[in-house]
Amino acid sequence: MRLNGSCHCGAVAFELESAHPYPFNRCYCSVCRKTAGGGGYAINLGGEYASLQVQGKQHIAVYHALIDGEPSPAERHFCRHCGSALWVYDERWPDLLHPFASAIDSELPEPPQTTHLMLASKCGWVAVESHGEDKRFQQYPDESLAQWHERHGLTR
Repeated sequence: MRLNGSCHCGAVAFELESAHPYPFNRCYCSVCRKTAGGGGYAINLGGEYASLQVQGKQHIAVYHALIDGEPSPAERHFCRHCGSALWVYDERWPDLLHPFASAIDSELPEPPQTTHLMLASKCGWVAVESHGEDKRFQQYPDESLAQWHERHGLTR
């Protein structure tokens, strides 16, 4: 699926291919919550790094979150003007790019199930809207973005 995204002020626009476009993972970790957070969580999609096309690269800044006091190799890209979180790239997985669902302008498909992860980092005031067969994890989930899509027969 072709994903088109942008920042709030319009300085940055991007597009990429995604075989895993369902926004099912809600991450409540302090990094996602504080850098991208709507609703106390952030949602990442899976995309193909090689397909990324960006307009307005000069308006992008990168943040390396501190994890256990050390800078993470993961690059969190955001608009330097409006602060919109755009995507995460990590050289440890060079073929992948993880755009934030909140930056995607394309109509995303509705997931049949939601995974709530990093609940141990959730703020007390955040209500987890969990339904039916949703999965909940105090830390990381037991399957990847790709595995979740494959289990549901949703790989595009």
